Amino acid sequence: MNIRESISKYLAELARRGASAHTVRNYASDLEQFATYFEPPGETAPAIDQLDLALLREWLAGLYDQGLTTTSVRRKLAAVRALFKFLRQEGVLANNVTTRLRTPKTKQRLPDVMSAEKTNTLLDAVETGAAFEKPSKERDLAFLELLYGCGIRVSELVGIDLDDIDLREGWLRVRGKGNKERQVPIAGRAVAAVERYLAIRAGKPGERALFLNSRGERLGDRQVRRLVKLYALAATGDSTIHPHSFRHAYATHLLADGADLRAIQELLGHARLSTTQKYTQVSLRDLQAVYDRAHPKA
Repeated sequence: MNIRESISKYLAELARRGASAHTVRNYASDLEQFATYFEPPGETAPAIDQLDLALLREWLAGLYDQGLTTTSVRRKLAAVRALFKFLRQEGVLANNVTTRLRTPKTKQRLPDVMSAEKTNTLLDAVETGAAFEKPSKERDLAFLELLYGCGIRVSELVGIDLDDIDLREGWLRVRGKGNKERQVPIAGRAVAAVERYLAIRAGKPGERALFLNSRGERLGDRQVRRLVKLYALAATGDSTIHPHSFRHAYATHLLADGADLRAIQELLGHARLSTTQKYTQVSLRDLQAVYDRAHPKA
């Protein structure tokens, strides 16, 4: 089996398992680059079972030669490892040589977190039109309130269907990574914003998506990212704010107000507590900054 046939088989399996379109697209992009590396002009690409440790190390070194960040190298290596693991399980490969490739280490970087004041300034500006007036203001405010009020990922946001949200009881059903479902409570401001949006929502017949674009179809994650950046720049002057910034703010503000770390883990849908614990480090960093500013002996 050649490399591209192997990749097609793996991507089809990812889709069958219920992986999101975003996940499949990212894996496809990284694996396409992997296949292209082994297709030099005028030469025949090797079969997938001919890729030994030496060849894979050569490919890995090539990623560094391109000047890619450690994070990008780790992501591409993870995609190739997932491919080889699948092929080993399917009996296509006798051994998974990618297990012998060293994973590059990355420095742990704490997320930059918006303050509660900055977050509310942004949301208030969109609600009052102080950022800038848009015909889709009700929709945009509703999804911004959900991003902050529920701490959901942008992929989870655009995947919300009408029957996923219970405004009377204040609950939202979210499909996270690996198509895992979880229930999260909806804040009062978010409920009110969604109700105002639903009053004017106009979709194509049979369209189940909660958030719609100008054509009455499901809103895409790229458009959400673009709108968040536009609003953030207009309201706060900060162009670095993105949809995930609201998720960071949600977790950090909950923790600062005394929420249990395990509860935050469940709300965020993290598989490991260690992923959630980075917000403890963020809180400690902020506490240290307060101490340095306020204590006379600091």
